[in-house]
Parts: sequence; structure tokens; C-alpha cells
Amino acid sequence: MEASVILPILKKKLAFLSGGKDRRSGLILTIPLCLEQTNMDELSVTLDYLLSIPSEKCKARGFTVIVDGRKSQWNVVKTVVLMLQNVVPAEVSLVCVVKPDEFWDKKVTHFCFWKEKDRLGFEVILVSANKLTRYIEPCQLTEDFGGSLTYDHMDWLNKRLVFEKFTKESTSLLDELALINNGSDKGNQQEKERSVDLNFLPSVDPETVLQTGHELLSELQQRRFNGSDGGVSWSPMDDELLAQPQVMKLLDSLREQYTRYQEVCRQRSKRTQLEEIQQKVMQVVNWLEGPGSEQLRAQWGIGDSIRASQALQQKHEEIESQHSEWFAVYVELNQQIAALLNAGDEEDLVELKSLQQQLSDVCYRQASQLEFRQNLLQAALEFHGVAQDLSQQLDGLLGMLCVDVAPADGASIQQTLKLLEEKLKSVDVGLQGLREKGQGLLDQISNQASWAYGKDVTIENKENVDHIQGVMEDMQLRKQRCEDMVDVRRLKMLQMVQLFKCEEDAAQAVEWLSELLDALLKTHIRLGDDAQETKVLLEKHRKFVDVAQSTYDYGRQLLQATVVLCQSLRCTSRSSGDTLPRLNRVWKQFTIASEERVHRLEMAIAFHSNAEKILQDCPEEPEAINDEEQFDEIEAVGKSLLDRLTVPVVYPDGTEQYFGSPSDMASTAEHIRDRMKLDDRPARWKTSEEYHLL
Repeated sequence: MEASVILPILKKKLAFLSGGKDRRSGLILTIPLCLEQTNMDELSVTLDYLLSIPSEKCKARGFTVIVDGRKSQWNVVKTVVLMLQNVVPAEVSLVCVVKPDEFWDKKVTHFCFWKEKDRLGFEVILVSANKLTRYIEPCQLTEDFGGSLTYDHMDWLNKRLVFEKFTKESTSLLDELALINNGSDKGNQQEKERSVDLNFLPSVDPETVLQTGHELLSELQQRRFNGSDGGVSWSPMDDELLAQPQVMKLLDSLREQYTRYQEVCRQRSKRTQLEEIQQKVMQVVNWLEGPGSEQLRAQWGIGDSIRASQALQQKHEEIESQHSEWFAVYVELNQQIAALLNAGDEEDLVELKSLQQQLSDVCYRQASQLEFRQNLLQAALEFHGVAQDLSQQLDGLLGMLCVDVAPADGASIQQTLKLLEEKLKSVDVGLQGLREKGQGLLDQISNQASWAYGKDVTIENKENVDHIQGVMEDMQLRKQRCEDMVDVRRLKMLQMVQLFKCEEDAAQAVEWLSELLDALLKTHIRLGDDAQETKVLLEKHRKFVDVAQSTYDYGRQLLQATVVLCQSLRCTSRSSGDTLPRLNRVWKQFTIASEERVHRLEMAIAFHSNAEKILQDCPEEPEAINDEEQFDEIEAVGKSLLDRLTVPVVYPDGTEQYFGSPSDMASTAEHIRDRMKLDDRPARWKTSEEYHLL
């Protein structure tokens, strides 16, 4: 009985041999009953299989059966015990029924196993799990009964399946190998060949069977010497001790027969290999010199575009794919011939070397021609790729040149000009690359005749050469036309840059003039404390006016330049039409404010001069200062100046603007009034003491 046949039953673990032994060295058979009803037929099959494993010597020592009834009913336990009488009566020496605590006391009184010992043929005892060690050592009990013995039922079952499978396969393989080897030793050649042909391949792989056997033996031997976690040496199960010599014996027989089998195969292979090599060599040579060569003769063009070159390249790859299959055969044949040459059979050396040389010459020549063709097509593809890129660059450059320039400012023109120069430089680089690729392709085409198989390829080569040269000449002409247009566009764009620069500078001149006007109105306020200081302020003001005049003239010149540039470019300036009125308006405002400033300074000079003259010309006696006309004149000039300070500057558009802030004007007016009071005092002097106090 094999475990694989009753595998579903064995997986249920209705009974098992844990490897433990009783004090009489008898094996311990454990029957773990469960809550579910136990199938007695399946239990009987399990027991029959387990009892077939130990040797007769081991069976003679008897079995100790542990019936674990802690999870079962009493009637099931009783049935199992009675069944042992029919299954293994002679082998059972003791049955230990593990009972649950205080559940069976009354029922046991109705059936006492110890009174039935003579009828059953073995002793039956009821015992609790914790008292089982009175009959069996703890190290021989599994963990279910408080022992330290390790047992993995699935592990045992898997190893049992491997052992039985190995035994079955190795026995069958030994028979097959013996039949093959014995057939090869017969004297009659015809009978020998027939035997080998019919049984040449075994039903299973010998290497696999040998590997399985070695792994199984290694596992069995390893379990024998491994220790448990506590360091105590673990005793293997009896069936494992029996399996080791069986596996070793089968492995020895298998190695012997397999060695003979390999020699038979080698001899047969050697006899047939030479004939096969000769046949395959001629197949390779005939195809390469026939259809293979015809395929290459039909391929000569390089295409006139990327798509055409790619199509030719794809066709060539198909040809290479067909050749690759034959080249793979060549590599295999070359290795086989080399192996036979190393074997040293002198009668075959000359023929093998001749076949090897012939095959190598044909294959290398064909491979060189394929490589040359592939390189030529790759060079053509790169040439057409560069030509297409260059054509696109020229189209892009021409597109830029055909679009009218309408930039927003000088910076955008500079950027556009820079981009134009970069594109032209890129075109130069592309054209140089096209020439290099074209010359390299022409050089390869000139060498095409070396593998033309005697075919005249002059006409085909001329077409390819004319196409390549035509592409390069066309690109050169297109590039020259673009260069001419770039020169014209560059001049126009530089003029536009200058135009924008003039417009920007003119606008800046307007800003500067506005700033001068603002400074005049806000900071040029003081009229001086005396005539000398006022004259200095007047001189500074005239220089200030000169700066403003230069700024205005500079702006006018820039605007005149924009008019000339616009006429040259045949375009309308976007800013000069607005800038000129602004420039004139600001200048007019500046002129009015400047004139007002001059008038005020001149009146201040007259006021201070008269006042200082009276003070300088007056005698020491106060009676001498009685010229009422002089005082009236000073008072009139002072009042006029005060009135002038309160009057705003009126521009042509009606807007008004004051010099400085109201506080600044008040301070200046206060200073003038103080001076007028000082000048009027002598007219009211009554005594010389007041004069001297002055």
C-alpha cells in the first residue's frame, strides 16, 4: 500500500507513529480521537499502513497504543480498543486509554478492560494525561501528553511520499536503464541498433531522480544527527532508519547504470553526429551561396528620403533575419566540429577540418557583405535625416524672413535679431554636417563594387551619387538665398533698433525737462537777502536755463532723427508723434516759469540795491535823511515784489502753478516786509538817539 493512494485519509491524522518508544523499546502508536465520529474503516486503513512500515524485528518488540479519548465519547473509545484486537492483536502489548477527568467513572464499572486481558490479548489501562508518564518516559511522549518529543505529521507524510515516489521511480528507471545497457552490449549490430532505438530515452530523467534521492538521503541523515532544542539527541523514527540504507542502495545502482547509459549515448551520438554535420554544412553553404547571395544582389539603392531609406533598411533586416537563422546553424556546427576535433579521432580529422574551413569562408564572406550593406543604409538614413533637419531649419528661417517685423520695443528687436543669427549659425552647422555625411556616403558607395558578385553597378551607383550631390547643391543654394535675405533683414532691424533708441531718448529728454521744470517750481524759491546774493541766484538760474535749453535741443534732434529713420523704413513711428507736442508743451511751461523767475529776481535786485544805497549814503545825523522820494520808491518796489509773489504762473492751457509751498512764499514775503520796515524807519526818527540806536 502506498501513501499516495490513501493520502486524504492519512492527512486526517487518525493515527500516527511519533517515533517515541516505551520502556520495552516498543514503538508508540497514537490514536487521537476527536469530537466528530471517527470512521472506523479509515482508521483501520491507517493502522494497516502504519503497521506495514516498521521492520519485523521492531514489530516483535510490540506496540504501546495511546488512545486519546479526552475529546471523544466512551462508546467510541471502547469500539477502537476492541478493533485493535482484530487489526494488530499480536503486536499490541499495552493500550493506554487517556480519559477525561471524572466523566467515565460510572460507565467504566460496566466494562473493565483489565478483566478482558486474556480475551483481548493485550492489557488496557485507563489513565489521565498527567499520569501517563508512569508508563512512558516524558521524552518519548509528544507535547499533547505533556512530553518533549517533537512530531510534525505533515512533515512526516511529505517525506514518506517523497521516499515512496523515489523508490518507485528509481526501481522503474533501473529496469529501463538495464534494458538499454544490455541491448547495447549485444554482438549483433542490427539487433543492437534496434534495441537502442526502441529504448534510448528513459521514461523519467535520471538526473532528476538522482537529485531527488540525494536530497532525500541528506534529509534523513541530517535528522539523525540533529539535536532538539534542549540539546538532547533526537532519535529518528524506525522507518527513517530503515529508509536510509534503501535509498543508498538505490542511488548506488542508479549511478552505475546511469554511467553505462551515458557511455552508450556518447558512442551512438559520435556515430551519427559526423553524418549530421556533413549534411548541415552543405545545407548552410548551398543556401548562403544561392538564395542568400541572390537577395543581396537585388539590393543596391539607398533611397531618396528618410522613409525610402527606412523601407530599404527594414527589407535588409528581413534579409539579415533569414541569414541569422543560418548563422546560428553555423555557430552550432562549428562548435560540434571543434568538439569532434578535440576528441582526436584521426580518421575524421582531415574531413572535419575541410568542412570547417569551407563553412567559415562562406559565412564570413556573407556576414561581411551584410554588414557593409547595413552600414551603407545607415549612412544613407543619417544623410537623409540631416538633409531633412536642414531643410526644416531653412524653412523656419525663411518663414521668419517672410514675416514683416513689428516688434514692440528695441529689446524685442535685439532678441529677434539674436534669434535670427542663431538660426543662421545653426543652418551653417547643419550644412557642414550634411557635407560630411554626404562625403562619407559617397566614399562607401565607391567601395560597393567590391562585393557586387560580378554585377555591373555603375549605373545604380551613378544614380545614388547624382542624388547625393543634388541634395547638397540644393541645400547650398537655399542657404545662400537665406543669407542674402538675412543681410537685408539685419540692416532693417538695426535701423529699427536705432529708431526705438531715438524715440526712447526723446521720451527721456521730455522726462528730464519735466524734472527741471518741477525743480524750478519747487526748489528755486529764494530771492536773496541782499543784492549780491540775488545776483548770484540770477546767474545760477541762467545756467539752469541753459541746461534746460540743451535738453530741449537734444530732444528736438532725436525726434528729427526718428522722422528720417521712419522715412527710410517706410513706417510710421509709434511714439514720436506724441513726444514732440509733449516736448514743446513742457518747454513752453519751463520758459514761462523761467521768465517769471527772472522777473522776480530782477525786482529783488532793484529792491535790495535801492535799500542798500540809502543806508550806505545816509549821514550820521538823522536830520539829513529826509528824502521822501527815495523812501517812496523803495516802498513801491517792495509792494510790487510782494504782489508778484502772490501771483501764480499761468500756462498757455490755463493751468496755474505757484513757486514753492505757501509757507515758503510766506517766509520770503516776511523777509521783504522786514526790510521795508527797516528802510521806512528813518522817516519817523525824531531824535539823534534813535538814529544812533539804529
